[in-house]
Amino acid sequence: SAHLLSLLRAAGHPNTTLAGTRKTTPGFRLAEKYAMRVAGADPHRHDLSAMTMLKDNHVWACGGSIAAAVRAAQAAGGFAVKVEVECRTEDEAMEAARAGADVVMLDNFATGEVHGVAQRLKELLAWPMARPKSFLIEVSGGVEEGNVAAFAGPDVDVVSTSSIHQGVKHVDFSLKIVH
Repeated sequence: SAHLLSLLRAAGHPNTTLAGTRKTTPGFRLAEKYAMRVAGADPHRHDLSAMTMLKDNHVWACGGSIAAAVRAAQAAGGFAVKVEVECRTEDEAMEAARAGADVVMLDNFATGEVHGVAQRLKELLAWPMARPKSFLIEVSGGVEEGNVAAFAGPDVDVVSTSSIHQGVKHVDFSLKIVH
């Protein structure tokens, strides 16, 4: 976590949040989330109840409408629960932003397209009638040490990756019973 965060800062992104994902090692969630926090990264969601994340299957369950899925999630979660929408295309991201999502995740976008899409999304904020409230833009999918700085930019608020807690070198130890 600390290394990836230092790469982001060295590349000139002092305000970009580096976040882990919910995909932690079974039985080690608390320890891995704590390690992220100690290293300066955000642990993202601790569990499924911390924030509503809408994925394609949730959208399909609402007739294929991201706006309907966001409304359903807001109605179920109430005002205190944030709603994040995982988007695979710019059209999906625009629909999620216009629908009132709190976080618009650009998932598995190429580094070359992330910045243009993020900029066009942020331009929605200049038009209050098109987008009544602010939102965060999160980039996720394929982010790792070699490209983390390329995903960050002035319109990207959060870069999330499981590489900060998965694939970390382990300590090799064993317990011997003395007899």
